[in-house]
Amino acid sequence: MRHPPRSGLLLAGAAAIALVGTAVAPVVTASGAGPACTVEYSVTSQWDSGFQAAVTITNNTAAVSGWSLSFDFAGGQKVSQGWNAKWSQSGTTVTAVNESYNGSLATGASVSAGFLGTLSGSNPVPTTFKLNGTNCNVDADPSPTPTPTPTDPTDPGDPDAPPVLKVSGNKLVDAGGTTRRLLGVNRSGGEFMCVQGRGIWDGPVDDASVKAIADWKANTVRIPLNEECWLGLSNINSAYSGTHYINAVKDLVAKVKAHGMTPLVELHWTYGQYTGNSAGCSDVHASCQKPMPDMQYTPSFWTSVANTFKDDPTVVLDLFNEPYPDRATSTTTQAWQCWRDGGTCPGIGYEVAGMQDLVDAVRGTGARNLILAGGIAYSNDLSQWLTYQPTDPAGNLAAAWHVYNFNTCANESCWNSTLAPVAAQVPLVAGEIGENTCGHSFVDQVMKWFDDRGLSYLGWTWNTWDCSSGPSLISGYDGTPTAFGIGLRDHLRALNG
Repeated sequence: MRHPPRSGLLLAGAAAIALVGTAVAPVVTASGAGPACTVEYSVTSQWDSGFQAAVTITNNTAAVSGWSLSFDFAGGQKVSQGWNAKWSQSGTTVTAVNESYNGSLATGASVSAGFLGTLSGSNPVPTTFKLNGTNCNVDADPSPTPTPTPTDPTDPGDPDAPPVLKVSGNKLVDAGGTTRRLLGVNRSGGEFMCVQGRGIWDGPVDDASVKAIADWKANTVRIPLNEECWLGLSNINSAYSGTHYINAVKDLVAKVKAHGMTPLVELHWTYGQYTGNSAGCSDVHASCQKPMPDMQYTPSFWTSVANTFKDDPTVVLDLFNEPYPDRATSTTTQAWQCWRDGGTCPGIGYEVAGMQDLVDAVRGTGARNLILAGGIAYSNDLSQWLTYQPTDPAGNLAAAWHVYNFNTCANESCWNSTLAPVAAQVPLVAGEIGENTCGHSFVDQVMKWFDDRGLSYLGWTWNTWDCSSGPSLISGYDGTPTAFGIGLRDHLRALNG
């Protein structure tokens, strides 16, 4: 799914200073491990329309080579100018990213920065601070500890843990042979925030926000990723890439599992310049949806991801969000050949990694996790999926499909003619379902068709965007549904309540 335009606020300006007092954010620790980081925040000066503040960050864990601090203003304050960090603000959220000269923080080391801000009333001190996505001033592990995944995939382990899924005919089954369905939501953000230099996630991914998903009775969360951010390429801010990005993904996966839900990680945005028909952008970097993954980086991405999660077979791997080689090639046959085999594809200027290349990259690590592969036409066309199905030596490959009310294959006639034959042979997962009407009549039809056949589906998306342009399921990360999202929420609760 493409995303609504979103931009951060760039900051400039200055203000006069008059000393009036100081406020310091308290350090609160829970029992057990100490805080991973501490932040002291002080208002050093304040006047009628503005103030000066300082922060001191202390890193209490392993050394880092780059840092990003974020916090929220509750009184409408705005940052206007800062020093010793690159300061920015989007809505109420303020972000400070290290300068080139102060990015390294050894264990126990501290760094200070400051800024000028404007205000129009009260000036409450922020209460929550995050360093590289980790909560500061609190217990280093405040969220429930995930139950370790059994090393033996046949051992059911904790009955509340997500299942190890395996393809059996056209069904997904757990270690005990019971049929399972993936029913849940997408959690967008990891694919675009990092490449835009605005962080790693869009909105909170703390334990409370993940629990809110589970409270909808979802059993699966799909997590879109960006290959450049995961691989730590030089064009991405180091605070949002490489080890920082990977650890943030692993942390979210652990939180999803801690609430008994299946984590489904998928590659959304990739490298490679494409300016042809239906191009999402002209940028060579991974800043939009490309028609196919690239051979230069995508196999390396999947090798790394598979190595990260191969010892946790509860994690599902979705190879590529929405292929659309059909918009570049002259014929549908060329599109499907490009989809499976990659290489030099008509109309695409970079070397393509085909679905077979990506399956090989995953299986080359020894990973046996369930893999999903979406078809062409933004994963909305599965008409020749069975003909061009990649070979999976592990026999654990399922078909992925996306549908919105504005897609070509958005009616039961098409589903009966093109989806039903696929679903009769392999498991079928609708990785994205949605509509841009701020209603749910269309997804109600989709869910009924899939329910009648025991198939899987995931709503797009658990983000607080405008439901008519996103679309989005929620208006608040406490799980408050939009008029669109209420349809999925009530349906999941009725199925699994």
